[in-house]
Amino acid sequence: MYISQTLRKKNIAEYLLYMWQVEDIIRAYGCNLSRLRREYIAQFDYDEEKKDELIDWYGNLIRMMNEEGVREQGHLQILRIIVQDLSELHAMLLESVRFPFYTAEYYKVLPFIVELRNKGAREDETEVETCLNALYGLMMLRLQHKDVSAETAHAMGEISTLVGMLSDYYLKDKTEGLDFDN
Repeated sequence: MYISQTLRKKNIAEYLLYMWQVEDIIRAYGCNLSRLRREYIAQFDYDEEKKDELIDWYGNLIRMMNEEGVREQGHLQILRIIVQDLSELHAMLLESVRFPFYTAEYYKVLPFIVELRNKGAREDETEVETCLNALYGLMMLRLQHKDVSAETAHAMGEISTLVGMLSDYYLKDKTEGLDFDN
């Protein structure tokens, strides 16, 4: 099973961050499947059948990125819909009195969200997107072995907790359903 399929079933936020990284990997190889196969996929120690499946998967993503006009930037529609779903769930959790721990964590994170938005978030970006973008940025810094200040690490820890809670509620809502009645 692909990493993406496992993550999608277990943690939707990690799935999104993973898929955003996949989009960036595809862009790094110029949305060119031959180059991606030769320079990236070839390095994995998979049998030929698994490599062929991976090539097909990347090929489909490249096709979708081309069709949706996100070769240079942006995210696939399937990922934007999940972010929208998470944003809607976030709002519903905050409106309900049944989720006080989520609301409390949100108010701990809110100053960090405000600070991030003041530093250049898009005007149409939801709070959930701001949090996900921050976590993605942190992931990229760590992959580049760059230092992260204690303040930033603390803020990202709180954001990660909120997003983790939201992911858990998302999964629970999809599998069992959540009761929002006040």
